[in-house]
Formats: sequence, C-alpha cells, structure tokens
Amino acid sequence: MSDDDVLTEVGPRLRRLRRQRGVTLAGLAELTGISVSTLSRLESGGRRPSLELLLPIARAHRVPLDELVGAPPVDDPRVRLEPFERGGVVFQALTLQTGPLQAYRMTIPADSPRSEPDPRTHEGYEWLYVLSGRLRVILAEHDFVMRAGEAAEFDTRLPHWFGRADDRAVEMLSLFGKQGEKMHVRASPRRRSA
Repeated sequence: MSDDDVLTEVGPRLRRLRRQRGVTLAGLAELTGISVSTLSRLESGGRRPSLELLLPIARAHRVPLDELVGAPPVDDPRVRLEPFERGGVVFQALTLQTGPLQAYRMTIPADSPRSEPDPRTHEGYEWLYVLSGRLRVILAEHDFVMRAGEAAEFDTRLPHWFGRADDRAVEMLSLFGKQGEKMHVRASPRRRSA
C-alpha cells in the first residue's frame, strides 16, 4: 500500500472511530481544540492529515497514533538464522539485514582442533567482546589473551588471528563493519609469555 493510499484511509478511519465512541464533531472539537470544520474536512478527505491534527485526536480517543493511520503490524524482530561453521568456529548471525554492520555470536568449541596462528587481512573493522572462556588474539605485533568481559577493536587491514587460549570453549560477540564503523572500547594489549 502506497503512502497516498494510507493517507486516503485516515479520514474514513477517523470518522468510524469517532462514531463508534459516540462523539460528535462538536464534542471532539472541544476535546482537541481543532475546529469542527477542520475535523469535518479531515474525515471527508478534504484536508490531509498531519501530526498536529492527529496527535490531539489520538489523545482524545486514547488510542495509539498507529491506530489512526492504520500502520502495518511490525514484523517479529527476532533473528532466527541457522548457525554455520567455518574453520572450526560456529557463527550465529545476530542481524537479519545485510548492511554495513554485521553482528555474530561466535563459539570456538572445546572439541574443535586448535589451529596454528595464521594472521590474515581484509577490508573492514571488527569489535570483539568475550562472553566466556579465554581468547588468544594476534594483532600485528601484539599477542594477548582476552577473558570474559573484555573487548577489543581493530582495523581488519592489520594482520589478525584469534583462537582458543586453552582447552575450554570460547564464546564471543563480534561486530564487523565493512565501512570502518568503530566502537570505541579498547583492550590493553599484553605480551603473551612463552
């Protein structure tokens, strides 16, 4: 339904609602401070609805503004995408739309084979937050371990790699921005002892 179709339906919807409530145009004018002639033209389609007119009418009838304009119902916002595995890491997408920013819950299971560090580069920017376990991160010349509650951010054009720091599973949240979006939370790099 186009915006014009939605606006065309507002007038008849206002008239139905007013009549269902047993309110006259004069009574509604008194409640809203809008003149009878303006209300009449609004209901007949002779006047385009505006927020200045619809807000007092919604208050007078004690209904949400959405009910006056016939807004479509909001889709279920829950993300229900199937997890997938890549390189021993289980990814659960947390965003439905593909766009400049993607969110994932990532798990490196305890039974996945531990891989040797193999730093890679690609376009983008990444933010990591460790939910549980210990995550080893290699970022350029830095080699450090992150624990639950720690976050890191970095430009993915720097050579980087991450994996389990020990034999336990690691769970983390990752925000990946292809356009270089930055979350300003930083973890202090720490040299890993040999």
